[in-house]
Amino acid sequence: MTVVVVTDASSRLPDELLDKWAIRVVPLHILLDGDDLRDGVDEIPDDVYLRHATTAAATPSELAAAYGQALADSGGDGVVAVHISSALSGTYRAAERAAAQLGPAVRVIDSKSTAMGTGFVALAAARVAADGGDLTAVVAAADSSVRRGHAFIVVHGLESLRRSGRIGGAKAWLGTALSLKPLLRIDDGKLVLAQRVRTISKATAALLDEVCEIVGEGSAALAVHHVANPNGASEVAVALAQRLPACEPAIITSLGPVLGIHVGPGAVAVCLETPER
Repeated sequence: MTVVVVTDASSRLPDELLDKWAIRVVPLHILLDGDDLRDGVDEIPDDVYLRHATTAAATPSELAAAYGQALADSGGDGVVAVHISSALSGTYRAAERAAAQLGPAVRVIDSKSTAMGTGFVALAAARVAADGGDLTAVVAAADSSVRRGHAFIVVHGLESLRRSGRIGGAKAWLGTALSLKPLLRIDDGKLVLAQRVRTISKATAALLDEVCEIVGEGSAALAVHHVANPNGASEVAVALAQRLPACEPAIITSLGPVLGIHVGPGAVAVCLETPER
């Protein structure tokens, strides 16, 4: 048997990659008009970003059930669970509680990111598992990927983030800066301000510059996400392909309803994983 990798719906891994690498997904929750909707399971309204929806982490019982089944299917070889940053969601803490019920064969990884920043970590773990790596090797692959990840996002407005409280250290500028279209980044798992920008075009240009500076002349795994803005995502992916010819084409996916509720419609994000040196 092999180690089984589990992640959550925030990872935004395309179905073909989930199937190829046998990665399992636990849904996160959207609370809307009294209904508890599971991302990736239940139908989510297209206009959820414009409504008074809130989000909730996966519960310890949901995670324990997923881990227990995965552990049984692994034949006891183990489970590596890769989750959204503990600074952005309660899922990681719930995962730790769930794993504690099952013993040391279930290991939980804080991706310190989200979207494909989490997805790349899960993929790194799953590739080693598929090659026959034991639990220690799979955990090491995940930890290595966490250290090599970066993520940036351009939002069209800050009201959604202000309501959600998901920006770290923002009190000094957020209240008077709602006209900004800033470039944000994930730093040690927290969403923080990278650059103050006044227009979407300048913020997008800054995003591209940041990504290209990190990658340099080498290669990296790239993903572009969006919230109800496929054209914006496509433009960013094309620009990355032109400026980073050594990289494989970027994965392009929606940022999903759970993350989209917090950043608002129009947002475009880039996640990247640099290679091991």
